[in-house]
Amino acid sequence: MAKRDPVQKATDDSADLYDISTWEERTSVDGLAVFIYRVLAGSARIAVVAVALLLLLGIGGLAALTDPQTGILTLLSAIPALGLAAYVYYSDATTNEPLSLLVGTFLLGVLTANFAAVLNGYLKPYFGGLGFVGTVLFFYLVVGPVEETVKLLAVRLFAYTDERFSSVVDGAVYGAMAGLGFATIENALYITRELPTEGLDLGLGLIGAGGGITAVRALAGPGHVIYSAIAGYYLGLAKFNRGSRGPIIIKGLLIATFVHATYNSTVGIGSAIIATFTGLGSLTSFLVYILIYDGIFGLYLLRKIKRYNDAYHDADATGYGDQAPQDD
Repeated sequence: MAKRDPVQKATDDSADLYDISTWEERTSVDGLAVFIYRVLAGSARIAVVAVALLLLLGIGGLAALTDPQTGILTLLSAIPALGLAAYVYYSDATTNEPLSLLVGTFLLGVLTANFAAVLNGYLKPYFGGLGFVGTVLFFYLVVGPVEETVKLLAVRLFAYTDERFSSVVDGAVYGAMAGLGFATIENALYITRELPTEGLDLGLGLIGAGGGITAVRALAGPGHVIYSAIAGYYLGLAKFNRGSRGPIIIKGLLIATFVHATYNSTVGIGSAIIATFTGLGSLTSFLVYILIYDGIFGLYLLRKIKRYNDAYHDADATGYGDQAPQDD
């Protein structure tokens, strides 16, 4: 509950305390102030999106997405992540999320990923001289925090401020969509680097040449959906607990960062251990490790959603799904 001024506490509700201890839009100056605030807030969002788009163009991401060869392989690589995001979407027991917000969040996930690409590339050399320890520190101090923050930014820029973001669990849905967008552009960039530039048609030659990297990226993509859906859940929790908004968001980012960075730090070692003890090939061992790792934290995410859904049904809240909260 919001704190109130002493005058407001001690005065009868019928008293007019406008510009004393309360405020609402009444005068032309009030209207001008509201208009300027909305313009500034909207301009900040537009500026962030514009910078992200410029970075996308600068690192060749747009070309990667529009090239037919890369596009086909990127689409194939995104199928597992898309399936997981869809599962999170259908797990929401409250109102169905509008397509405009889902698509908008996905596109913002594509755009904000470029902030991570630039920051990761700029900061990586500072950890290069420390060997394995430096790599692990890079994952925990840079890759995890940066990538989970920019994915959450994709939700905060658009869906979060919409009145149709009307329940805690909506945060997980939009977080999953941001993770899907991030995974899609990341896959496109990886495939572009690995794909031969000449001599391929759009048939079996393309699949044969890009099949390996496409399979690897397809396996890696669902992780992004899981991590950002976890952080998104806490963003949703923060929206409905304004007094503790900051710590709740930080908690979500800490959990998502830890899970993300631990995956990056252990996937190589874990796959090698599986290959050693089972005799499986490297790609198969990689798949087994990811299924185990993502399975554990995917169940953690789905358990949180299930707890919310159970509480939602127990509280008989189905009649309140259309009542959206006020937000700033």
